[in-house]
Amino acid sequence: MTSSRHLSTLIVALSALALCAALASLLLGPVDLGLPRLFAALSGRGDPVATAILFELRLPRTLLSLAVGAMLGLAGAVLQGFLRNPLAEPAVLGTSSSASLGAVAALYFGLAAVHPAVLPLLAILSALLSLVLLFALAGRSESALTLILAGIAVSTLAGAGISLALNLSPNPFAAMEIMTWLLGSLENRSFEHVAIALPCIAVGAALLLWNGRALDALTLGEDGAAALGVDLRRVRMRLLLGTAIGVGGAVAVSGAIGFIGLIVPHLVRPLTDRSPSAILIPSAIGGAALLTLADLGVRIAPTTNELKLGVVTAFLGVPVFLLHLMRERRLW
Repeated sequence: MTSSRHLSTLIVALSALALCAALASLLLGPVDLGLPRLFAALSGRGDPVATAILFELRLPRTLLSLAVGAMLGLAGAVLQGFLRNPLAEPAVLGTSSSASLGAVAALYFGLAAVHPAVLPLLAILSALLSLVLLFALAGRSESALTLILAGIAVSTLAGAGISLALNLSPNPFAAMEIMTWLLGSLENRSFEHVAIALPCIAVGAALLLWNGRALDALTLGEDGAAALGVDLRRVRMRLLLGTAIGVGGAVAVSGAIGFIGLIVPHLVRPLTDRSPSAILIPSAIGGAALLTLADLGVRIAPTTNELKLGVVTAFLGVPVFLLHLMRERRLW
């Protein structure tokens, strides 16, 4: 009971942080709106400038930062529990790299100019195709190590494809466009991107949250989990599908954003009983808050050009991860 109450308190506190981050994201930027102008625009009685800023720029960007951050945080927590590896994140299975390859293909062949939905759809399709390749490489094995090795192979292959596209870019502008997308950003996103990403993220999150009890059983090892009645093959299927669909949809609209799925579970784990299922929802909410705050930071930073979100999360993630590694290494 005490543990459940403590978890509920943590979820409420993280939800409040995410809500404050979202509100700050709507209020602050190159043009500060202020609460009266914000509420007037939301009610349909605002001035045209505030209404345009809110609905065309900030609201879609805020919704995407919350959704993408939640998906990355949740995926990282699930993969760390399933693979029993504190360094696991979506990139381990090659999902992020494969989704990036699909987006790069859309940019390289000029398909992204046909319709705004083409790039994210190709990224999602590429993530799903990587799932097929992952299953082919892993075969019938239920070992976590086999999945990690297969994921490294898929990720390496996708990275080689991205490097090839950069190498063969017909002009410097095409290469610059690809590199800009790979750095990760939520700049200039619209409700069209929200409509593409949210269904994928919702489906992916539902599949990942389904595995909570199985992840707790896996702390006893694969044989122990099987003795408790856990169907490891079905768990693996749900996990891989959830990661491919959810992370593929997230990366499709945000570009490559690293370290959220790696560091957020480490940040919330000391605040829970450390069971894999207990950190799933806190990691999702914490990821949403962290990415929203990072995106707010790139917008209000006094720079000539807006910083890329993937660069900022990397700079934030490395020292935080190393600090927690030093403090928590004996507890794994």
